[in-house]
Amino acid sequence: MADLLFTNATVLDLVAGEPRPGMTVRCEGERIVELTERGARAAGGDLRSIDCRGRTLMPGLIDAHVHASITTLDLSSMQNKPATLVAHEAAAVLGGMLDRGFTTVRDAGGSDWGLAQAVDKGLVRGPRIFYSGRVLSQTGGHGDFRPRTDDVPVCACSIYSGGFSHVADGVTAVRKAAREELRRGATQVKIMASGGVASPTDPVWNVQYSPEEMRAIVEEARGWRTYAMAHAYTPEAVTRAVQAGVRTIEHGNLIDADTARLMAEHGAFLVPTLVIYHAAAETGRQFGFPETSMRKLDDVLQAGTRSLELAREAGVEMGFGTDLLGEVHDQQLREFSLRAEVLPPIEVLRSATTVNARILDREGELGVVAEGALADLLLVDGNPLDDLSLFADPSRVPLVVKAGQVAVERDA
Repeated sequence: MADLLFTNATVLDLVAGEPRPGMTVRCEGERIVELTERGARAAGGDLRSIDCRGRTLMPGLIDAHVHASITTLDLSSMQNKPATLVAHEAAAVLGGMLDRGFTTVRDAGGSDWGLAQAVDKGLVRGPRIFYSGRVLSQTGGHGDFRPRTDDVPVCACSIYSGGFSHVADGVTAVRKAAREELRRGATQVKIMASGGVASPTDPVWNVQYSPEEMRAIVEEARGWRTYAMAHAYTPEAVTRAVQAGVRTIEHGNLIDADTARLMAEHGAFLVPTLVIYHAAAETGRQFGFPETSMRKLDDVLQAGTRSLELAREAGVEMGFGTDLLGEVHDQQLREFSLRAEVLPPIEVLRSATTVNARILDREGELGVVAEGALADLLLVDGNPLDDLSLFADPSRVPLVVKAGQVAVERDA
């Protein structure tokens, strides 16, 4: 593939929060090697020059909470799908994400080393994947999708493993489960720390995993120089997770001011996921979302935007996540407009770029247009600082570049 030279570009500097017009950006291989107001230095080899005509050149987007391998809202049917079918469906989901400008995602449960490798090898077209593998759930927790009628022998030493989760109880069992996912290459460990909407038997307010169990999981993650992320809604669940050393709180819809301040004190990130609740409420029944889950949506739907306000007031850094499932993955960009109701555009954009890069421990490499960074770039017709809605119109994002290669090119 040819190296890329972007001329006459308005580079969106999201660290400074301002556009930089008249810039030239040169990429060699997968990296940005030069960013200058002057013409780029001469370079040998095959070089493709792209005149941006003053349009905005910005970092590729990062979604820090996806489930590429949960390919339908009819969750009960997932366990009956062949793995080969799920893999092909996940490939289509990932391709759609790349088309929308997401060049990196963090999979919060379900996807594995094989899918990430398929993307890295070019067998599947999609964003690079930081994957959690199977999530860790206590018995009856948010990752335990067994029906109430499933009567199994109770053994304190057992771990029930499915395609999505390890159901493990006790310090010894959770250590084993965490080690297994880390052995399989998980880039972070996912803990279910509270009840949730999609799971069949636990109310949203249910606090899950003991402090001792969570500390053991966090310790195992740190041993691999990574971190734990936790699904948690309520102040009690979030507090327990943060005090145990969990680095990112997923969802957090029901946090209060005290909990937000605790998160800020511990340097914990919040990854809200507003769009899934709206999408599920509007179309869930149409696509087979469980009735018990439909009833639980009211517990968290309206509280979502308030949690953003509380987190912002406390100084909590917020990443960008969507948590979409199956048939509603195409609403991924709607998260921008939902957040824009309470947050300024620059903060929304940073959440999907620089903040998420810090969450992934890839600061300076992802989420920026800078020398040495990976060449993940979007060419945008307009200024996202003025109009976040432009992402929803594909014609206004004519070019998507991932790791120095043109991944999407549209007429503009």
